[in-house]
Amino acid sequence: MIVVIQRASEASVKIDGIVKASIGQGLMILVGIEEADGEEDISWLAKKILNLRIFPDENEVMNKSLLDVEGDILLISQFTLQASTKKGNRPSYIKAAKPDIAIPLYEKMILTLEADLGKSIGTGEFGADMKVSLVNDGPVTILIDSKNRV
Repeated sequence: MIVVIQRASEASVKIDGIVKASIGQGLMILVGIEEADGEEDISWLAKKILNLRIFPDENEVMNKSLLDVEGDILLISQFTLQASTKKGNRPSYIKAAKPDIAIPLYEKMILTLEADLGKSIGTGEFGADMKVSLVNDGPVTILIDSKNRV
């Protein structure tokens, strides 16, 4: 499972021109799920995401976590994060999980983050054509692959 985490001062997602979800200070997270992913990837990533010290403290040092600042999350499923670009110019998405595997894992990630954060999070809609807006604060952008945790 690959996530792109962006520290946001605000972010939103629109579907068919209607805002589905929006957040203030927090994290906008894109998640790409592959066939080999499972619940252990979700548990590890959720803990990592919530405890990453990427928010400034009183000395403007990135020393606070999302939990410390009581921030929000906007979680967007994005299969293109699983793109392979090794051959040619057309990305291959062969590693991306099919909906029957990806949707339950995406939903489990939502539930895990909400339980660990102690509040609801904003989400996109799996498979929808979404328009995502973000004010990246910093900018701070971090890429994490759960397969590289050791």
